[in-house]
Amino acid sequence: MTHLKITGMTCDSCAAHVKEALEKVPGVQSALVSYPKGTAQLAIVPGTSPDALTAAVAGLGYKATLADAPLADNRVGLLDKVRGWMAAAEKHSGNEPPVQVAVIGSGGAAMAAALKAVEQGAQVTLIERGTIGGTCVNVGCVPSKIMIRAAHIAHLRRESPFDGGIAATVPTIDRSKLLAQQQARVDELRHAKYEGILDGNPAITVLHGEARFKDDQSLVVRLNEGGEREVTFDRCLVATGASPAVPPIPGLKESPYWTSTEALVSDTIPARLAVIGSSVVALELAQAFARLGSQVTILARSTLFFREDPAIGEAVTAAFRAEGIEVLEHTQASQVAHVNGEFVLTTGHGELRADKLLVATGRAPNTRSLALDAAGVTVNAQGAIVIDQGMRTSNPNIYAAGDC
Repeated sequence: MTHLKITGMTCDSCAAHVKEALEKVPGVQSALVSYPKGTAQLAIVPGTSPDALTAAVAGLGYKATLADAPLADNRVGLLDKVRGWMAAAEKHSGNEPPVQVAVIGSGGAAMAAALKAVEQGAQVTLIERGTIGGTCVNVGCVPSKIMIRAAHIAHLRRESPFDGGIAATVPTIDRSKLLAQQQARVDELRHAKYEGILDGNPAITVLHGEARFKDDQSLVVRLNEGGEREVTFDRCLVATGASPAVPPIPGLKESPYWTSTEALVSDTIPARLAVIGSSVVALELAQAFARLGSQVTILARSTLFFREDPAIGEAVTAAFRAEGIEVLEHTQASQVAHVNGEFVLTTGHGELRADKLLVATGRAPNTRSLALDAAGVTVNAQGAIVIDQGMRTSNPNIYAAGDC
């Protein structure tokens, strides 16, 4: 039996990928990979190349060494890994205090940077004003793809290429149960990929609150539980993401419109849904609601995907119309009203009425409340932080990554 020590895994899913990669190496008969222990036990045939084993793991972004080979920080499980990082950093720096890194945000970019900083010996303070995990796992990629998958299943039950041999049927949609399943998976992944890792990492301190820059080397955090705390840093990463942008249509802000966030957590499927927007978020949700039973009308200022690829937009438009989705090209709402529980949109082609209105016209960076000018950080006209090729801002000690 051959044993490997593996560093860099953050969950059981990582271990499953490592197992799959190792078992594809010629000469490997079986692999048992443990994320908590950071190990792999391999049954191999004589002559199997150790370099091929470590290369297979490295190809996934992790590091593997033979168990009898020296490992600089003696990492095994996640807690042992962190202790090893800190001990190695202290030894390397001659007992100098570790670099203090502040990370604002807790999404994908923030987590990747925080874990890498700890790996390099830093002490990290991570600040999150809302839900740990950021957009993707909570209100973006994960819940939307679960909803889209459910809608696809509903579509296949209603109509498929095999209806001649498999009788089609109109599905009964229970949105409340679909939503419960969706949110359970969101909660599970948030804990596995974000909360669980942060809770088990003594080198990362998590503050729940809203951060703003006091100067170029310190932050003031208004804690959600009350009070304020000052955080000083040697380096800071701003990874605050973005939020749905709302166009300046008269009457819109006074109405109970949806952004993608509200649409994804709705426990009902509206009979009539109007969608303002023509890019990915607008269109994937429009089709999902249509397949789950809504009569959907899309208002596109130009054509679908005119910024991304007009040719694809033409094909999607044809596909949507074939599914019964109304696509109004070169159409804008000049006025929005919400009267007696109904949306009334005024357009150049007349009035459009709907039970719900989804606005998906892009996203704006979450930078307004950060007081970036106090730290000398430059933003562009849209409020996005300006960075160089190394993600460094106009302040050499402050970086930015992700949607902000």
